Amino acid sequence: MVMTDPVADMLTRVRNAIRAKHDYVTVPASKIKGEILKLMKEEGYIEDYEVVDSEEFRNVKLYNVKLKYYGGREKVSVITEIKRASRPGLRLYKKKDDIPMVNEGLGIAIISTSKGVMTDKQSRKYGIGGEVICYIS
Repeated sequence: MVMTDPVADMLTRVRNAIRAKHDYVTVPASKIKGEILKLMKEEGYIEDYEVVDSEEFRNVKLYNVKLKYYGGREKVSVITEIKRASRPGLRLYKKKDDIPMVNEGLGIAIISTSKGVMTDKQSRKYGIGGEVICYIS
């Protein structure tokens, strides 16, 4: 099966794992997914992630993502909403002055810019626009 939007697939896997209250989720590895996971870890939305080899297929790398919860016995996810913004059929580009603010600054938008993948706050700081990949709150 051909996957047309690997980033949306990763976000959906994370969303489904959170709803099922799993501790870990495994996603196929790529550079853009690695950058998104790095930003999610830096911003405190996930505990950690690591690259592992697939047991089923050779030469296939996977990310094993440890999800972050709070609340003791009742697992409540740190991520309340994770949503794809730009998609293959409709790319969403924003200028430096039009970069969206998620939940009045409580969430993040992940932007792919000419200087790399960064959060909306970093993008505003450097004065760079780009493609809005996703929103996380």
